[in-house]
Amino acid sequence: MTFSRRLVLGAGAATLSFPALSWGQANAEKKLVLIVLRGGLDGLAALPPIGDPDYIRMRGRLAQQGALPLDATFALHPRLVNFQALYQAGELLPVHACATAYRERSHFDAQNVLETGEARPFGRDSGWLNAALGAVRHRSGGARGLALSAQAPLVLRGTTDVATWSPSNLRAPDGDTIARLMDLYERRDPALATALQGAIGANDLADSADQGAARGQRGIANLARVCATFLRQADGPTAAVIEMSGWDTHANQGLEQGALARSLGALDEGLDTLKSELGPTWRDTLVVIVTEFGRTVAPNGAGGTDHGTATAAFLAGGRVAGGRMLTDWPGLSERALLERRDLRPTTDLRAVLKGVLADHLGIADAALARDVFPESSALRPVQGLLRA
Repeated sequence: MTFSRRLVLGAGAATLSFPALSWGQANAEKKLVLIVLRGGLDGLAALPPIGDPDYIRMRGRLAQQGALPLDATFALHPRLVNFQALYQAGELLPVHACATAYRERSHFDAQNVLETGEARPFGRDSGWLNAALGAVRHRSGGARGLALSAQAPLVLRGTTDVATWSPSNLRAPDGDTIARLMDLYERRDPALATALQGAIGANDLADSADQGAARGQRGIANLARVCATFLRQADGPTAAVIEMSGWDTHANQGLEQGALARSLGALDEGLDTLKSELGPTWRDTLVVIVTEFGRTVAPNGAGGTDHGTATAAFLAGGRVAGGRMLTDWPGLSERALLERRDLRPTTDLRAVLKGVLADHLGIADAALARDVFPESSALRPVQGLLRA
């Protein structure tokens, strides 16, 4: 048996990280990948409204000149070349001027709202995706979630069993050590033995995809490769979560170059890798890319942007009814802005997510309003997001 270097983590936390690695067969043909961009994506940079008459004046030195056009009003940042290809293929649906119910400017509180699905911070200590998987499990008996991180993010925490996987730089334990642990667990604690065996299987599976790390593939592209390896399995997880930090661009944000451009380029590569590695599974996969809030319309004195409100989100995948924009565009005139500084939100992100979960995973409206996004019965799911 070949042991991955990540197994040293699995052995120490096997009962938490890999409940049994028995994903079950529930809705195995439908896959959901949630990519969380932490720090507050500047939606006006990622998805610039180049046709808005106030765009250049209000955006100032951050007005994008070399954007990739989508239609007469909207374009993509120049680093999002694979996003544009997906849009042209009808597999990308950008959502603009969207936001959660949160209207303040704290990363901590905003991310809490984004992940719990509540209308206010700290409404509960579990996540909307875990609740959604619980609704699928109740219907069909085995849905599971996977976090590509050392511990499950809040959006995946709750009563539904989930697993985690993450790379490690620690030296791998030798086979004899693992064999002794397994022997001890089998004699003293069968539950630990089952969990350790699950960790071994998961790491061996991921290790075949993780070889790209040795060839220079780092960050989200390599996580996407491992994610696809899990999702491709006939009994693999229904949903996976990938987190990406570095979106808090208070200074030196840049245009075609700079920190934001590098992050967008990495995201673009990650999404392209995910599609390529999923192969035929891409046809039944939905990728949702979200962030906690947007940035201010005008640049600040440090050449960056401060915490804002509305931003952009993206839906991608073989099931998406893409090749079009989803937005009720409020405009960028001073009178149209929220508090004279932010892009005004016109689409509630929860309504988009409700539409995704209803049409893709078959979750009933009652469960969405009661369990997944509590107290949201007045918020109707956005329809028509997926192909019939």
